[in-house]
Amino acid sequence: ISPVPPYSREQPIFTTRAHVFQIDPSTKKNWVPASKQAVTVSYFYDSTRNSYRIISVDGAKVIINSTITPNMTFTKTSQKFGQWADSRANTVFGLGFPSEQQLTKFAEKFQEVKEAAKLARDRSQEKIETSSNHSQESGRETPSSTRASSVNGTDDEKASHGGPAEAHLKSENDKLKIALAQSSCNVKKWETELQTLRESNARLTTALQESAASIEHWKKQFSACKEENDQLRVKIEELEEQCNEINKEKERNAQLSRRLQELETELQDKELELEELRKQGEIIPQLMSECESVSEQLQDAEKKNKDLEEKVRTLRTEVEESKHRQTNLKTELKNFLDVLDGKIDELHDFRQGLSKLGVDN
Repeated sequence: ISPVPPYSREQPIFTTRAHVFQIDPSTKKNWVPASKQAVTVSYFYDSTRNSYRIISVDGAKVIINSTITPNMTFTKTSQKFGQWADSRANTVFGLGFPSEQQLTKFAEKFQEVKEAAKLARDRSQEKIETSSNHSQESGRETPSSTRASSVNGTDDEKASHGGPAEAHLKSENDKLKIALAQSSCNVKKWETELQTLRESNARLTTALQESAASIEHWKKQFSACKEENDQLRVKIEELEEQCNEINKEKERNAQLSRRLQELETELQDKELELEELRKQGEIIPQLMSECESVSEQLQDAEKKNKDLEEKVRTLRTEVEESKHRQTNLKTELKNFLDVLDGKIDELHDFRQGLSKLGVDN
């Protein structure tokens, strides 16, 4: 149902956009959003009733229909949020604005409308009191005129003038009774509304105090969470540094492992080369034995061929060739032994370096 029928004389006097909230009826502490997005919020003025209302509609749903009374108060709770209590609706409305300027304009309009509602109420009371006094004065004057007419006039005049005066007096009295009844009803209504407003203000004060305490509690929790978050962030940075150090150690270990494999491969090659040198060294005793046998044969030949000059020459030639070959063999053997000694020393140094590398690793 639309809060403003098309035939109504209510007209919008101020319009803005805001997010609408209502206080949670169960807890009286938390805000419940009444609109999913910013909606239009307007002040309406009813010229027939001389009243003001705040109305907001979200689609086909009326989320605010609050009549402004002089006892209402609009409170700014932050730079962009304000609220007011409506005792008739038994709730508290809250508005969140995009900017502080819009909130200030809305609050100023609320105060202006509130003063206008107060002025309208005062005028209404003055009219009621004026009509009541006028009725009482007419009631006091009518009997005196009636008495004067009864004294100064005849019975016919009484009959002709007394009847309409009494009817008029009766009518005025009835109007006065109705006005007094309405005034008493309005007084009772206003007293009830005042009491409701006081109770609502008390509830709102309690809710505000609890809200302030809750805000302080949440601020403390937020500070604690922030400190804990900072500590966790520092720990994460330390762990990241440790992880980087571990990765560097893994890279160094991988490099050392590759170097160790290369050294093992070189060691195997050196062992194979040493094995070949050992095999070649096994041939040297045979050559030595051959040399010794040749020397013996040479001595025997010298002894046997002393008498044979021709054979001696031949044998001498053979001996010289044999000596020359022996000399070459000795030279080659010596060179081979020198090379073998050098290889053995290199292999010994290599083994010591490999052992030291294994201990350090």
